[in-house]
Amino acid sequence: QVQLVESGGGLVQAGGTLRLSCQVSGILFRTRTMGWYRQAPGKQRELVASIANLGATNFADSVKGRFTISRDNAKSSVFLRMDRLKPEDTGVYYCNEVQLGSHPNWGQGTQVTVSS
Repeated sequence: QVQLVESGGGLVQAGGTLRLSCQVSGILFRTRTMGWYRQAPGKQRELVASIANLGATNFADSVKGRFTISRDNAKSSVFLRMDRLKPEDTGVYYCNEVQLGSHPNWGQGTQVTVSS
């Protein structure tokens, strides 16, 4: 079963930058498409960025042009660099596979708070 440990969140002013990291174990990481998900207060968790095993990326419209996703297959890690942060980016950020099973395992997430 996949194990995920997210880190790097914090409190930042609007316009600032944060870089999130996720350490993954329990799966053949280099073959999987990985993603970063965000759960804003009172909202459902949503996929905001994904990266395929060979590096192709996709982004939600709300973060396109501001967020960058990358991965290090040798270290089974995935990263999310968030630039020009907005208050609406506030939430708990999780990493996971994009293709989730019926009962996916989640990490503890990392809190991102953007003040206006």
